[in-house]
Order: sequence, then C-alpha cells, then structure tokens
Amino acid sequence: MRSFLTELKRRNSLLYWFGIYNFVVGILCIVLMQVDSFQILHVSRWLKPMKFFISVAIMTWTMAWLLEYLTFKKSVRIISWVIVICLFIENFIIILQSARGQRSHFNVQAPVNALLFAIMGGFILLFTLNMMYVTWLFFKQREFSISPVYLWSIRLGLLFFVVFSSEGGLMLSHMSHTVGGPDGGPGLPVLNWSTRFGDLRIAHFLGMHALQVLPLAGFYVFKKRGWLLVFATGYLACITAILIVALRGISLF
Repeated sequence: MRSFLTELKRRNSLLYWFGIYNFVVGILCIVLMQVDSFQILHVSRWLKPMKFFISVAIMTWTMAWLLEYLTFKKSVRIISWVIVICLFIENFIIILQSARGQRSHFNVQAPVNALLFAIMGGFILLFTLNMMYVTWLFFKQREFSISPVYLWSIRLGLLFFVVFSSEGGLMLSHMSHTVGGPDGGPGLPVLNWSTRFGDLRIAHFLGMHALQVLPLAGFYVFKKRGWLLVFATGYLACITAILIVALRGISLF
C-alpha cells in the first residue's frame, strides 16, 4: 500500500493530496453520522456527503494514476486543476447544504437553494466536458508505454464514465433520481437505492465506476483485447438494462 501511495504521489501530487482531503472529510462524515441524529429524506444528513467525498477520492486517485500515461503534460496539469476545482465546489455545496439541513440536489424551493443547485450543475457540466477531453486525448495519442489491452480498458472505462456521468441530465429532467415515486423512500443500507421504485442512481453509479472496473480488468484479468471487449460489452448491456428497468419505475430490489 505504501509503495502504491508513493507512486501515486509521484504521478500526480495535486490529485494525490486532493484525494487525501476527500477521504478525510468522508471519514469525518462517518463520525458525524454516529453523533448527529438529524435526517434529510429519512437518512442521516451526513450520509450523502460521505458517499460523495469518498467517491470523489477514489475517482481522483484513479485519474492521478491514469493521466500519467498521457504525453500531453501541459494539458494534464490543466485537466488536474479542473478536476480539483469542479469537484471541490461540488462537494463543498453538498456538505454545506447538509449542514444547513437542506437537500443539495433538485432543491429549488428557495432562491439560495436554487442558486447553489445551479452552481453545482454548472461545475459538473464543466467537469464532464473536461473528462470528455481526457477521453479524446487517450484516443488521439498513438504511442503508449502500456499494453494494448490495458490501453483499451482505460479508453472504454473513460468512455463509459462520460456516458453515464451524462445520465445526470436525465435525473435533472425528472428533478428526481426516483422514478415512480418520491425521493426519500425505503432504500438499501448505505447506498440508499430505492427498494420500491426505479432508481436512476444505480446505472449512474455502475457506469461511472467503469473507470475503475475496466482498467483493473484490463490490467489483471484479460490478456487479449477480444475478451476485454466481450466483458466491456456485457458490462454495458447490464448497466443499460438496469437503466431501462429504472426508467420503467421498477426497483431491482
């Protein structure tokens, strides 16, 4: 683990330290969940920021590792700063709203809440465009020091990440992540995915974490590109089916 962290810091110190920051705040939220009984939509107000901070920490460290393979070093520095700025503001607003006892997403009931939600939306759009640019660079660059299978696993992981990040626009069109019922009903422990209605967050989560699943599979599991493509196709088909089920208002659970 120590060697991994040392290498991660060498590859991209900015994203390394930003990941540390997010892990620390995520752990702090876990502590607050134990001592604060205030709830938003029937769960601890610190549950959502905990999930977002830890998820951002994992995503940030993933990008710190993967960006090393690009030769466009000036672009990598800009990309890294855009990731940090966008996700810092996103998570700051999420934890601020939780501290205020307010929903961070789809909350336009008061001018302040609507403004904060709009700011979040603007920076997430910028973040998504930034990740689209990263994906384009991985396809544009011709020479890599890694195996073709691992390279294609990174390319597909980024592509899936961008596609299912954009699913946030679908949630925005519904002004809800639950289909067929209101947000805040019974859900799975920790993840809080609805056990009664369709939940758009499931495909969103699985699609975005293709950024970790596919590169790990391409590095450790598959030695031939064909098998990687079969796995990636199956993964995509599974997530798409989950999305379709959610859009029909049906819970997987």
